[in-house]
Amino acid sequence: MLLLNASGCLDALAAPEVARGLDAFVTKTVTPAPRAGNEPPRIAEVEYGMLNAIGLANPGRERFLTAHLPALRALGVPLWVSVGGFAADEYAETCAVLEDVTIELNLSCPNVDEAPDSAAEIVAACRAATDLPVYAKLSPHAWDIGETVRAVEAAGADGISLVNTLRGVAVDTRLRPKLRRGAGGYSGPALKPVALAAVLAARRATSLPIVGMGGVMSGRDALELVACGATHVALGTVLFADPAAPGRVRDELVAAASDAGYADPEGAFCAAIETVARLEN
Repeated sequence: MLLLNASGCLDALAAPEVARGLDAFVTKTVTPAPRAGNEPPRIAEVEYGMLNAIGLANPGRERFLTAHLPALRALGVPLWVSVGGFAADEYAETCAVLEDVTIELNLSCPNVDEAPDSAAEIVAACRAATDLPVYAKLSPHAWDIGETVRAVEAAGADGISLVNTLRGVAVDTRLRPKLRRGAGGYSGPALKPVALAAVLAARRATSLPIVGMGGVMSGRDALELVACGATHVALGTVLFADPAAPGRVRDELVAAASDAGYADPEGAFCAAIETVARLEN
């Protein structure tokens, strides 16, 4: 099982030791052209987490390839590159120029106004453009997420990442939205039940590897995602509050598995497969 960060939740160059505590580092989403993102304020704390409306701010594909990616490789951590765009060919063009990384397709950002092509169409275009491993990061907003999972698997995805943030709004003392654009992506502890449901539904639909994320604050949280069918786990909001989270969660995960009666977290995953079989029946 790999322990990763959720895209956008860790600056590996500013905090290299935190990144080295992970099994792989996931970059912020890269788009073909540079993006300034949304106007501030674009981050707001809420009672059980945070809202962000960053809007895919990034230096663009060319600068990422020439400056950011070489610096990240120097950290010595396996890299996953989060790829974004607003049409299938934009995603595919970025995938075609990447080497020696795993690709995570951001198919679910709630903080941009542009409507991308369908998830399956994007995955198919990227599959045709690269032989690298391709994971599809999906939105928790889809009612039948299993249908989407089956569609992206048929289009050539090698794995699934679940979940991205949920859309939310916070208001200030004057009863006005805290974020300039109004709504943003909610992340934090209260997202965990949503993530668990999405991972379980995805596991019922596929045998592909699944990266589970959403509300992971402890090793027990990570184990619950594994018990619902996650192959790997990513840390998100917790990294803003606790830079030591990778090591702590890893240790707590082993202890939580033992407390649950398993020799290791893999035992909980095997139990998840049995659970899915019972649900199917």
